[in-house]
Amino acid sequence: MPAILVTDYSQTDREAWLRLSRTRRVGPITFYKLLERFGTPSEALAAVPKLSTRGGRDPLRPPGRDKALQEREAVHKLGGHMLFSCDARYPETLRQTPDPAPVLTVLGNADLLGSQQVAIVGSRNASANGLRMTTGLSTDLGQQGITITSGMARGIDAAAHKAALSSGTIAVVAGGVDVIYPAENEDLYFSIKGSDGAIVSEMPLALKPIAQSFPRRNRVIAGLSLGTIVIEASLRSGSLITARFANDIGREVMAVPGSPLDSRAAGTNHLLREGATLITTADDVLEALRATLEFTASEDERQFEPPAVIQFDEDEIEEVCGQLLQLLSPVPTDIDELIKLTGAPPHVIQAALVELELSGLVDRVAAGVALLYE
Repeated sequence: MPAILVTDYSQTDREAWLRLSRTRRVGPITFYKLLERFGTPSEALAAVPKLSTRGGRDPLRPPGRDKALQEREAVHKLGGHMLFSCDARYPETLRQTPDPAPVLTVLGNADLLGSQQVAIVGSRNASANGLRMTTGLSTDLGQQGITITSGMARGIDAAAHKAALSSGTIAVVAGGVDVIYPAENEDLYFSIKGSDGAIVSEMPLALKPIAQSFPRRNRVIAGLSLGTIVIEASLRSGSLITARFANDIGREVMAVPGSPLDSRAAGTNHLLREGATLITTADDVLEALRATLEFTASEDERQFEPPAVIQFDEDEIEEVCGQLLQLLSPVPTDIDELIKLTGAPPHVIQAALVELELSGLVDRVAAGVALLYE
Protein backbone atom coordinates (compact mmCIF):
# COMPACT_ATOMS: atom_id res chain seq x y z
CA MET A 1 0.00 0.00 0.00
CA PRO A 2 1.57 3.33 -1.06
CA ALA A 3 1.82 6.16 1.45
CA ILE A 4 -1.24 8.39 1.77
CA LEU A 5 -0.09 11.78 0.58
CA VAL A 6 -1.31 15.13 1.89
CA THR A 7 -3.20 16.49 -1.10
CA ASP A 8 -4.98 19.82 -1.63
CA TYR A 9 -8.10 18.54 -3.42
CA SER A 10 -10.80 20.79 -4.89
CA GLN A 11 -14.14 21.13 -3.11
CA THR A 12 -15.72 18.82 -5.71
CA ASP A 13 -13.13 16.13 -5.06
CA ARG A 14 -13.56 16.53 -1.31
CA GLU A 15 -17.28 15.93 -1.66
CA ALA A 16 -16.52 12.87 -3.80
CA TRP A 17 -14.05 11.65 -1.14
CA LEU A 18 -16.79 11.73 1.50
CA ARG A 19 -19.39 10.13 -0.76
CA LEU A 20 -16.99 7.34 -1.75
CA SER A 21 -16.12 6.63 1.88
CA ARG A 22 -19.84 6.36 2.70
CA THR A 23 -20.65 4.03 -0.20
CA ARG A 24 -21.91 0.56 0.69
CA ARG A 25 -19.23 -2.17 0.35
CA VAL A 26 -16.43 0.41 0.18
CA GLY A 27 -14.19 -0.14 3.20
CA PRO A 28 -10.79 1.50 3.67
CA ILE A 29 -8.92 -1.10 1.57
CA THR A 30 -11.32 -0.76 -1.37
CA PHE A 31 -11.37 3.03 -0.99
CA TYR A 32 -7.61 3.36 -1.49
CA LYS A 33 -7.46 0.77 -4.26
CA LEU A 34 -10.05 2.78 -6.17
CA LEU A 35 -8.13 6.01 -5.58
CA GLU A 36 -4.91 4.32 -6.67
CA ARG A 37 -6.54 3.10 -9.87
CA PHE A 38 -8.46 6.22 -10.90
CA GLY A 39 -6.33 9.01 -9.48
CA THR A 40 -8.94 11.36 -8.03
CA PRO A 41 -11.93 10.84 -5.73
CA SER A 42 -14.29 12.13 -8.43
CA GLU A 43 -13.04 9.65 -11.02
CA ALA A 44 -13.13 6.80 -8.49
CA LEU A 45 -16.68 7.66 -7.44
CA ALA A 46 -17.86 7.84 -11.04
CA ALA A 47 -16.43 4.38 -11.73
CA VAL A 48 -18.20 2.60 -8.87
CA PRO A 49 -21.57 1.88 -10.61
CA LYS A 50 -19.90 0.22 -13.61
CA LEU A 51 -17.33 -1.70 -11.56
CA SER A 52 -20.05 -3.13 -9.32
CA THR A 53 -21.90 -4.96 -12.12
CA ARG A 54 -19.67 -8.06 -12.25
CA GLY A 55 -21.77 -11.23 -12.36
CA GLY A 56 -24.76 -9.34 -13.74
CA ARG A 57 -25.36 -7.44 -10.48
CA ASP A 58 -27.31 -4.19 -10.36
CA PRO A 59 -25.08 -1.10 -10.25
CA LEU A 60 -24.05 0.11 -6.81
CA ARG A 61 -25.24 3.66 -6.26
CA PRO A 62 -23.07 5.90 -4.06
CA PRO A 63 -24.90 8.38 -1.81
CA GLY A 64 -25.81 11.58 -3.59
CA ARG A 65 -24.11 14.94 -3.21
CA ASP A 66 -26.99 16.15 -1.04
CA LYS A 67 -26.34 13.39 1.52
CA ALA A 68 -22.69 14.37 1.79
CA LEU A 69 -23.60 18.04 2.25
CA GLN A 70 -26.19 17.13 4.90
CA GLU A 71 -23.66 15.11 6.87
CA ARG A 72 -21.04 17.84 6.66
CA GLU A 73 -23.59 20.47 7.78
CA ALA A 74 -24.79 18.27 10.65
CA VAL A 75 -21.20 17.83 11.89
CA HIS A 76 -20.67 21.58 11.65
CA LYS A 77 -23.84 22.27 13.69
CA LEU A 78 -22.49 19.97 16.41
CA GLY A 79 -19.29 22.04 16.45
CA GLY A 80 -17.34 19.11 15.03
CA HIS A 81 -14.76 18.58 12.32
CA MET A 82 -14.30 16.09 9.49
CA LEU A 83 -10.70 15.12 8.81
CA PHE A 84 -9.82 13.32 5.58
CA SER A 85 -6.69 11.18 5.45
CA CYS A 86 -5.37 13.50 2.71
CA ASP A 87 -5.63 16.53 5.05
CA ALA A 88 -2.61 18.06 6.75
CA ARG A 89 -4.53 18.05 10.08
CA TYR A 90 -5.19 14.31 9.90
CA PRO A 91 -3.12 12.55 12.61
CA GLU A 92 0.17 11.42 11.09
CA THR A 93 0.43 8.34 13.30
CA LEU A 94 -2.83 7.03 11.82
CA ARG A 95 -2.03 8.11 8.26
CA GLN A 96 1.14 5.98 8.37
CA THR A 97 -0.85 2.78 8.99
CA PRO A 98 -2.07 0.52 6.17
CA ASP A 99 -5.44 1.68 4.84
CA PRO A 100 -6.24 4.31 7.50
CA ALA A 101 -9.82 5.47 8.02
CA PRO A 102 -10.53 7.74 5.01
CA VAL A 103 -12.66 10.07 7.16
CA LEU A 104 -12.57 10.85 10.87
CA THR A 105 -15.34 12.83 12.52
CA VAL A 106 -14.20 14.69 15.64
CA LEU A 107 -16.16 16.44 18.37
CA GLY A 108 -14.07 18.56 20.70
CA ASN A 109 -10.42 19.45 20.25
CA ALA A 110 -9.39 18.09 16.84
CA ASP A 111 -5.82 19.34 17.34
CA LEU A 112 -5.42 16.84 20.17
CA LEU A 113 -5.25 14.05 17.55
CA GLY A 114 -1.84 15.34 16.54
CA SER A 115 -0.44 14.97 20.05
CA GLN A 116 1.69 12.08 21.30
CA GLN A 117 -0.76 9.43 22.42
CA VAL A 118 -0.70 6.18 24.37
CA ALA A 119 -3.68 3.83 24.34
CA ILE A 120 -4.89 2.23 27.56
CA VAL A 121 -7.45 -0.56 27.14
CA GLY A 122 -8.67 -3.48 29.19
CA SER A 123 -11.49 -5.36 30.83
CA ARG A 124 -15.02 -4.00 31.10
CA ASN A 125 -15.37 -6.04 34.29
CA ALA A 126 -12.28 -4.56 35.91
CA SER A 127 -11.05 -5.29 39.42
CA ALA A 128 -10.34 -2.62 42.03
CA ASN A 129 -6.60 -3.17 41.53
CA GLY A 130 -6.97 -2.85 37.76
CA LEU A 131 -8.88 0.41 38.10
CA ARG A 132 -6.31 1.78 40.55
CA MET A 133 -3.44 0.86 38.20
CA THR A 134 -5.28 2.49 35.27
CA THR A 135 -5.91 5.69 37.19
CA GLY A 136 -2.29 5.94 38.31
CA LEU A 137 -0.80 5.30 34.87
CA SER A 138 -3.21 7.69 33.12
CA THR A 139 -2.57 10.46 35.62
CA ASP A 140 1.20 10.08 35.58
CA LEU A 141 1.45 9.84 31.78
CA GLY A 142 -0.82 12.87 31.42
CA GLN A 143 1.48 14.86 33.66
CA GLN A 144 4.32 13.98 31.27
CA GLY A 145 2.40 15.47 28.33
CA ILE A 146 1.03 12.19 26.95
CA THR A 147 -2.56 12.10 25.68
CA ILE A 148 -4.51 9.04 26.81
CA THR A 149 -6.57 7.35 24.09
CA SER A 150 -9.15 4.63 24.68
CA GLY A 151 -12.54 3.31 23.55
CA MET A 152 -14.92 4.75 26.17
CA ALA A 153 -16.11 1.30 27.23
CA ARG A 154 -16.98 0.65 30.86
CA GLY A 155 -14.22 -0.53 33.19
CA ILE A 156 -10.58 0.14 32.26
CA ASP A 157 -11.39 2.43 29.31
CA ALA A 158 -13.65 4.69 31.38
CA ALA A 159 -11.14 4.86 34.24
CA ALA A 160 -8.36 5.85 31.81
CA HIS A 161 -10.45 8.67 30.35
CA LYS A 162 -11.57 9.99 33.74
CA ALA A 163 -8.02 10.15 35.09
CA ALA A 164 -6.82 12.02 31.98
CA LEU A 165 -9.58 14.64 31.72
CA SER A 166 -7.32 17.44 32.94
CA SER A 167 -4.35 16.49 30.76
CA GLY A 168 -6.08 15.42 27.56
CA THR A 169 -7.94 12.31 26.47
CA ILE A 170 -9.36 10.96 23.21
CA ALA A 171 -12.34 8.58 23.08
CA VAL A 172 -12.59 6.56 19.87
CA VAL A 173 -16.17 5.28 19.58
CA ALA A 174 -17.66 2.47 17.51
CA GLY A 175 -20.77 4.35 16.38
CA GLY A 176 -21.31 7.93 15.29
CA VAL A 177 -19.69 10.60 17.44
CA ASP A 178 -23.17 11.77 18.46
CA VAL A 179 -24.17 8.31 19.78
CA ILE A 180 -23.39 7.73 23.46
CA TYR A 181 -22.49 4.10 24.07
CA PRO A 182 -22.73 2.61 26.59
CA ALA A 183 -25.49 4.85 27.96
CA GLU A 184 -23.99 4.70 31.46
CA ASN A 185 -21.03 6.75 30.17
CA GLU A 186 -23.16 9.77 29.28
CA ASP A 187 -21.55 11.95 31.95
CA LEU A 188 -18.08 10.83 30.83
CA TYR A 189 -18.94 11.62 27.20
CA PHE A 190 -19.83 15.23 28.03
CA SER A 191 -16.89 15.55 30.42
CA ILE A 192 -14.47 14.61 27.63
CA LYS A 193 -16.02 17.15 25.26
CA GLY A 194 -16.06 19.82 27.93
CA SER A 195 -12.48 19.29 29.10
CA ASP A 196 -10.74 20.03 25.79
CA GLY A 197 -10.74 16.32 24.94
CA ALA A 198 -12.01 14.71 21.73
CA ILE A 199 -14.64 12.16 20.66
CA VAL A 200 -13.58 10.43 17.42
CA SER A 201 -15.19 8.00 14.96
CA GLU A 202 -14.78 6.86 11.38
CA MET A 203 -18.52 6.09 11.23
CA PRO A 204 -21.27 8.44 10.00
CA LEU A 205 -23.36 10.45 12.44
CA ALA A 206 -26.29 8.73 14.19
CA LEU A 207 -24.98 5.23 13.40
CA LYS A 208 -25.41 2.91 16.37
CA PRO A 209 -22.51 0.52 17.01
CA ILE A 210 -22.82 -3.11 15.92
CA ALA A 211 -20.48 -6.04 16.55
CA GLN A 212 -18.44 -5.40 13.38
CA SER A 213 -17.86 -1.77 14.40
CA PHE A 214 -15.69 -2.53 17.41
CA PRO A 215 -12.68 -4.06 15.59
CA ARG A 216 -12.66 -0.98 13.33
CA ARG A 217 -12.72 1.25 16.42
CA ASN A 218 -9.86 -0.78 17.93
CA ARG A 219 -7.86 -0.38 14.73
CA VAL A 220 -8.16 3.41 14.97
CA ILE A 221 -7.15 3.37 18.66
CA ALA A 222 -4.01 1.38 17.83
CA GLY A 223 -3.23 3.56 14.81
CA LEU A 224 -3.50 6.85 16.67
CA SER A 225 -1.27 5.69 19.50
CA LEU A 226 2.50 5.30 19.72
CA GLY A 227 1.92 2.30 21.97
CA THR A 228 -0.92 0.31 23.52
CA ILE A 229 -1.12 -0.69 27.20
CA VAL A 230 -3.41 -3.57 28.17
CA ILE A 231 -4.54 -3.72 31.80
CA GLU A 232 -6.64 -6.80 32.63
CA ALA A 233 -8.06 -8.69 29.66
CA SER A 234 -9.43 -12.18 29.21
CA LEU A 235 -8.16 -14.36 26.38
CA ARG A 236 -11.26 -13.43 24.33
CA SER A 237 -11.12 -9.72 25.12
CA GLY A 238 -11.42 -7.10 22.39
CA SER A 239 -8.44 -5.42 24.02
CA LEU A 240 -6.25 -8.17 22.57
CA ILE A 241 -7.54 -7.20 19.12
CA THR A 242 -6.29 -3.68 19.74
CA ALA A 243 -2.95 -5.09 20.87
CA ARG A 244 -2.72 -7.26 17.75
CA PHE A 245 -3.42 -4.28 15.50
CA ALA A 246 -0.72 -2.32 17.33
CA ASN A 247 1.77 -5.15 16.89
CA ASP A 248 0.90 -5.55 13.20
CA ILE A 249 1.70 -1.90 12.48
CA GLY A 250 4.95 -1.94 14.46
CA ARG A 251 3.74 -0.07 17.53
CA GLU A 252 4.79 -0.93 21.07
CA VAL A 253 2.54 -3.38 22.94
CA MET A 254 2.74 -3.19 26.74
CA ALA A 255 0.92 -5.14 29.43
CA VAL A 256 0.50 -5.09 33.19
CA PRO A 257 1.03 -8.58 34.66
CA GLY A 258 -1.67 -10.14 36.78
CA SER A 259 -2.39 -13.10 39.00
CA PRO A 260 -2.65 -16.45 37.18
CA LEU A 261 -5.66 -17.13 39.41
CA ASP A 262 -7.61 -14.21 37.87
CA SER A 263 -9.13 -14.87 34.43
CA ARG A 264 -8.98 -11.11 33.79
CA ALA A 265 -5.18 -11.41 33.72
CA ALA A 266 -5.07 -14.34 31.29
CA GLY A 267 -4.95 -12.06 28.25
CA THR A 268 -2.30 -9.71 29.60
CA ASN A 269 -0.12 -12.59 30.78
CA HIS A 270 -0.50 -14.15 27.32
CA LEU A 271 0.70 -10.92 25.72
CA LEU A 272 3.75 -10.92 27.98
CA ARG A 273 4.59 -14.48 26.96
CA GLU A 274 4.28 -13.39 23.32
CA GLY A 275 6.82 -10.58 23.81
CA ALA A 276 4.85 -7.57 25.04
CA THR A 277 6.77 -5.16 27.28
CA LEU A 278 6.03 -5.59 30.98
CA ILE A 279 5.13 -2.27 32.60
CA THR A 280 4.00 -1.23 36.07
CA THR A 281 4.75 2.51 36.10
CA ALA A 282 4.61 5.51 33.80
CA ASP A 283 8.42 5.53 33.75
CA ASP A 284 8.33 2.00 32.31
CA VAL A 285 6.05 3.25 29.53
CA LEU A 286 8.19 6.30 28.75
CA GLU A 287 11.32 4.15 28.63
CA ALA A 288 9.67 1.68 26.25
CA LEU A 289 8.59 4.55 23.99
CA ARG A 290 11.65 6.80 24.42
CA ALA A 291 12.99 6.44 20.88
CA THR A 292 9.52 6.76 19.35
CA LEU A 293 8.68 9.85 21.38
CA GLU A 294 11.91 11.54 20.34
CA PHE A 295 11.33 10.71 16.68
CA THR A 296 7.73 11.95 16.53
CA ALA A 297 8.66 15.16 18.33
CA SER A 298 11.11 16.04 15.54
CA GLU A 299 9.07 15.03 12.46
CA ASP A 300 8.81 17.56 9.66
CA GLU A 301 5.40 18.64 8.40
CA ARG A 302 4.44 17.01 5.10
CA GLN A 303 4.07 19.01 1.93
CA PHE A 304 1.10 18.87 -0.41
CA GLU A 305 1.68 16.37 -3.20
CA PRO A 306 -0.43 14.93 -6.02
CA PRO A 307 -1.16 11.20 -5.65
CA ALA A 308 0.47 8.74 -8.01
CA VAL A 309 -1.75 6.87 -10.46
CA ILE A 310 -1.16 3.27 -11.55
CA GLN A 311 -2.11 2.30 -15.10
CA PHE A 312 -4.38 -0.75 -15.48
CA ASP A 313 -5.31 -2.98 -18.43
CA GLU A 314 -9.10 -3.34 -18.25
CA ASP A 315 -9.14 -6.53 -20.38
CA GLU A 316 -6.59 -8.14 -18.07
CA ILE A 317 -8.68 -7.24 -15.03
CA GLU A 318 -11.78 -8.78 -16.62
CA GLU A 319 -9.91 -12.00 -17.33
CA VAL A 320 -8.56 -12.19 -13.78
CA CYS A 321 -12.06 -11.60 -12.35
CA GLY A 322 -13.21 -14.75 -14.10
CA GLN A 323 -10.24 -16.73 -12.78
CA LEU A 324 -10.83 -15.54 -9.22
CA LEU A 325 -14.50 -16.52 -9.30
CA GLN A 326 -13.42 -20.06 -10.14
CA LEU A 327 -10.65 -20.23 -7.57
CA LEU A 328 -12.45 -18.71 -4.58
CA SER A 329 -14.76 -20.53 -2.19
CA PRO A 330 -16.42 -19.78 1.16
CA VAL A 331 -13.08 -20.72 2.77
CA PRO A 332 -10.86 -17.59 2.91
CA THR A 333 -7.91 -17.61 0.51
CA ASP A 334 -4.70 -15.66 0.97
CA ILE A 335 -4.04 -13.08 -1.75
CA ASP A 336 -0.46 -14.33 -2.19
CA GLU A 337 -1.94 -17.72 -3.07
CA LEU A 338 -4.23 -16.12 -5.67
CA ILE A 339 -1.25 -14.32 -7.21
CA LYS A 340 0.63 -17.61 -7.41
CA LEU A 341 -2.29 -19.53 -8.94
CA THR A 342 -3.25 -16.90 -11.53
CA GLY A 343 0.22 -15.59 -12.35
CA ALA A 344 -1.30 -12.09 -12.44
CA PRO A 345 0.54 -9.05 -11.03
CA PRO A 346 -0.48 -8.05 -7.49
CA HIS A 347 -2.00 -4.72 -8.59
CA VAL A 348 -4.23 -6.52 -11.11
CA ILE A 349 -5.39 -9.02 -8.48
CA GLN A 350 -6.23 -6.15 -6.16
CA ALA A 351 -8.15 -4.29 -8.88
CA ALA A 352 -10.13 -7.44 -9.73
CA LEU A 353 -10.94 -8.04 -6.06
CA VAL A 354 -12.22 -4.46 -5.77
CA GLU A 355 -14.67 -5.03 -8.62
CA LEU A 356 -15.85 -8.35 -7.17
CA GLU A 357 -16.24 -6.78 -3.74
CA LEU A 358 -18.26 -3.86 -5.11
CA SER A 359 -20.48 -6.42 -6.87
CA GLY A 360 -21.14 -8.16 -3.57
CA LEU A 361 -19.44 -11.39 -4.66
CA VAL A 362 -16.31 -11.13 -2.54
CA ASP A 363 -15.62 -9.97 0.99
CA ARG A 364 -12.26 -9.17 2.58
CA VAL A 365 -12.43 -10.96 5.90
CA ALA A 366 -8.95 -9.75 6.82
CA ALA A 367 -6.11 -7.87 5.13
CA GLY A 368 -5.08 -9.79 2.03
CA VAL A 369 -7.89 -12.36 2.30
CA ALA A 370 -11.01 -12.77 0.14
CA LEU A 371 -14.21 -14.76 0.69
CA LEU A 372 -16.76 -15.69 -1.97
CA TYR A 373 -20.37 -15.10 -1.06
CA GLU A 374 -21.96 -17.21 -3.79
